[in-house]
Amino acid sequence: MNWSAIAAAAVTLFLIMDPLGNMPVFNAVLSSVDPQRRTRVMARELLIALFILLGFLFAGNVILTFLGLSQSSLNIAGGILLFIISLRMIFPSQQEAGDEQQTADPFIVPLAVPLIAGPSTIAVLLLLSSSQPDRLLDWAMALLLAWLATTGLLLSSGPLLKLIGSRGSRALERLMGMILVILATQMLLNGIRDFIQSL
Repeated sequence: MNWSAIAAAAVTLFLIMDPLGNMPVFNAVLSSVDPQRRTRVMARELLIALFILLGFLFAGNVILTFLGLSQSSLNIAGGILLFIISLRMIFPSQQEAGDEQQTADPFIVPLAVPLIAGPSTIAVLLLLSSSQPDRLLDWAMALLLAWLATTGLLLSSGPLLKLIGSRGSRALERLMGMILVILATQMLLNGIRDFIQSL
């Protein structure tokens, strides 16, 4: 196993999952859930998200072949998507918190999908599995590490939000968004380079 590549992929996936930015949303959606059940519901949604992401990772090549997608198109689309997500992290709209109000016990939507297993996370996993299909175990390990870090932060979100406050949470989310902008730009440039080389 190439641990440096695993660590780089895990950090990228962790930033895209954005647990710090999702903390207030998770707490708002689960505010009407009984406090004794809140941890169980959160753990269930996180497990569902993990299985969905693992499914896309291991079925990535089949999906891309079936849809007839090229590596360069996936790079470009993933870069654009990641760029939009990162801009939303840096410049959040005022409506987002209100839009996340759901039923008392949310199932799959919106916590598992799209907050954790979102389109940008799926795009990166498809990109990893298609570019280096012989290293699926490495990418699965990276996903598991990112998921464990995300799960740890979200399950302890109540005390953490009290500790860092809403301003601290917003500042950290914007910092993560800035890092994602750089990653998205590099992904987009890689896609354009591969496309030009294929002409």
